[in-house]
Amino acid sequence: MRALNKLGANAIPTLPPGKHEDGMGLRLIKREDGSGVWVFRYTIHGRRREMGLGAYPTVTLKNARADAAKARTLVARGIDPIAQRDRERDAAKLHTLEAVCRAAFEARKAQLKNDDAPARWFSPLQNHVLPRLGRVPVTQLTQNDLADCLRPIWHTKAPTAEKALDRVGLAIRHAAAMGLDVDLALTLKTKSLLGAQRHEEKHHAALPWVEVPALYAKLGDALGALALKVVILTGARSGSVRVMRLSDIDRTTNIWTVPAADMKGGAEWRCPLSAAALRVIDEAVALHGKGDDRVFPASKGEGVVSDMTMLKTLNRMGVEARPHGFRTSLRVWLAEATDAKHEVAEMCLAHQTDSKAVRAYRRSDFIEQRAALLARWADHVTGKGGADVVRLMA
Repeated sequence: MRALNKLGANAIPTLPPGKHEDGMGLRLIKREDGSGVWVFRYTIHGRRREMGLGAYPTVTLKNARADAAKARTLVARGIDPIAQRDRERDAAKLHTLEAVCRAAFEARKAQLKNDDAPARWFSPLQNHVLPRLGRVPVTQLTQNDLADCLRPIWHTKAPTAEKALDRVGLAIRHAAAMGLDVDLALTLKTKSLLGAQRHEEKHHAALPWVEVPALYAKLGDALGALALKVVILTGARSGSVRVMRLSDIDRTTNIWTVPAADMKGGAEWRCPLSAAALRVIDEAVALHGKGDDRVFPASKGEGVVSDMTMLKTLNRMGVEARPHGFRTSLRVWLAEATDAKHEVAEMCLAHQTDSKAVRAYRRSDFIEQRAALLARWADHVTGKGGADVVRLMA
């Protein structure tokens, strides 16, 4: 058996230029300036080959021996270590963090609600992770890499940082499903390094219900403003309103049935439409005149009017309230200006109350009571009624 470990770490700096054998195929080629290169020499399939293992002294004797030992194991199994290294490098290029994030995104895109949801889902990664770590092979990503990347926004943009970390976690699990050797505990380790977030949750800015009529009167008749009017009149989430379809509205009963796919909770919801809401919907359809089933299609290309369009409408008016905040305006009005029961008021906002068992026996969405409430709310919003209390029979 050929001698092994002939070289000594302390003796290498004093070796003259030339080839120096460590044994079993490992060789150091020393240069005049004292640097060198490690080479592993082997024979496979009848071919004599040399594999570079890195530069000395960057690669130490210990590391060179470890790499040579791995290469010998491959040769013993009939695998060319140079070809294997090339395959691993190619795989690393294919399986960068960005590539795996996009693959994970494509696998889940069909589950995302609303037309602009895909862009919003990917934006925390696109803006805060991939510019710095996108080209890193996912198998080489560490918790230190990820923590260093997210630390600048961990406290200042806590919700965004949390979303970015969660989506990296999804990508890591996707990579594991692909058969890649990844650390499934990566995001947990990253959170341990980053620590607890110093973040106070802020609620969506809302307008007091007594001030809603004045704002409503100034909204105008642009498509984004009309969509905002429907948000105010129905109490629905802006995401559901933006993708509203004419085919989901029953003009006989004046009920808008929001499909489960367009609801945050993933369950179908019936929303009674007041006469004022129906007029706004008709106005929107007449305005765009596209013959589209969508009530609020985008002005250019495919898709629908964006959340930003509604937000800009409010910003131009100097209003701090956000579209989602009008749900709060309605809910407070229901509490302060009506005697609506809690479960009826909550159903006006598509909130579930009580336990699953209670809901199973109740089997009612209080559609008639909600229709009466929203009609009075519409009267208040449009200036046709005061803040008088709505009395409903028990």
